[in-house]
Amino acid sequence: MKILGLDTSTMISTCAVMEGNEIIGEYTINQNMSHSEKLVPMIKELLDNLNLRPKDIDLYGVALGPGSFTGLRIGVGTVKTLAHLFDKPIVGISTLEALAYNLPYNKTIVPMIDARRNRVYTGIYTWQGEELKTLKEEEAIEIEKLFEILDDYEDIVISGDGSQVYKDVIRENLGDRIKVATAGANICRASSICDLAKRNYERGLVDDYYKIAPEYLRPSQAERRLKKS
Repeated sequence: MKILGLDTSTMISTCAVMEGNEIIGEYTINQNMSHSEKLVPMIKELLDNLNLRPKDIDLYGVALGPGSFTGLRIGVGTVKTLAHLFDKPIVGISTLEALAYNLPYNKTIVPMIDARRNRVYTGIYTWQGEELKTLKEEEAIEIEKLFEILDDYEDIVISGDGSQVYKDVIRENLGDRIKVATAGANICRASSICDLAKRNYERGLVDDYYKIAPEYLRPSQAERRLKKS
């Protein structure tokens, strides 16, 4: 089985192809360019270098968020189009779960995506054997409130762009109780999307490509303005 995974939740564009249990190719770009400009060419180049065509892909995995509203719409829309065009199954994966998946076997994993205005999208995860388990469901939360919650946990590893944006204030409040993920584990990785999509597919957890949609956790700015008007 060949799996194509994408993540456009943040500034990073990343795509990967997995065959069986092996990642055979992965591209990741972290630059100030729009996903609309770089995502499709990146997918094409990756497939070309692997001597694959889109119809050779058996399963599509995509990050559903939370994260950038525009980025998520582009990523999910791209995968929906490919899955629909070639009538292939699709599996949506939480961006936060995928970030946590980058850090195997740590006790308390706290991925963070910057939600601006001193807020982060976050959840709390841990490993039980070879399974990643959710200790606290995902939410958008003020960073100070997160500190209060983390008082109940130990051996904490943080990751994601939120861990960089708020690194100083996190250190001030949690000190030596936290560790920051290394650079390679601190970013969205399409390879994690592929692996999680494969696991879900094998359990029968497949999404409908007509209905799958980004999971924002909070309304977009445009929606908030409309609600106020």
